Amino acid sequence: MRVLLVEDEATLAEQIAAGLEAAGFVIDRSRDGEEGHFLGDTESYDAVILDLGLPYLDGITVLRRWRGAGRTMPVLILTARDSWHEKVEGLNAGADDYLAKPFVMEELLARMRALIRRAGGHAAAEIACGPVVLDTRSGRVTKDGIVVPLTAQEYRVLSYLMHHLGSMVSRAELTEHIYDQDFDRDSNTIEVFIGRLRRKFGHDLITTVRGRGYRLEAP
Repeated sequence: MRVLLVEDEATLAEQIAAGLEAAGFVIDRSRDGEEGHFLGDTESYDAVILDLGLPYLDGITVLRRWRGAGRTMPVLILTARDSWHEKVEGLNAGADDYLAKPFVMEELLARMRALIRRAGGHAAAEIACGPVVLDTRSGRVTKDGIVVPLTAQEYRVLSYLMHHLGSMVSRAELTEHIYDQDFDRDSNTIEVFIGRLRRKFGHDLITTVRGRGYRLEAP
């Protein structure tokens, strides 16, 4: 899953990015509102973490512009601990959740996973497709109750397909969501990851939609 982090405090941004990357997320980062707005308006993200006190363009303005332009990705805003009016203003501007500083990284991860699950129509922490189960809390994938080891990229491809169960996902869309902005993206490598997943979980798990992409069918 690809996340945009818009935070101008360098140390905090490093900590958040490190925690998200360790949990399997792909991160694009911005340190000011103007660049953050541009990235959120032109790139495809599964979720955004947005600080409100940003240089050049404040977070509320960024959020209102995204929503006004029809951008619907889940947004979690970061607020000051005792600033209840920021929380209310952020939610009214279109935020999906908020987290007050300082916070524990585990809570941020839990909130991000929940936002992304709900955006895909999944309420439970575990997403199942027949015998294959993805535990979004631990990042563990099992088949018939047995843990299946995956590389980071295999996990990202399977996770994205599991979150979009039953929907056709193009190679370009998968490429956008498993690599960060600076990576030299090559959609041809998606076929390699799909092949590996089929060998590990069975060839019937992922259906190829000829000329369009892939679909993981709900049982």
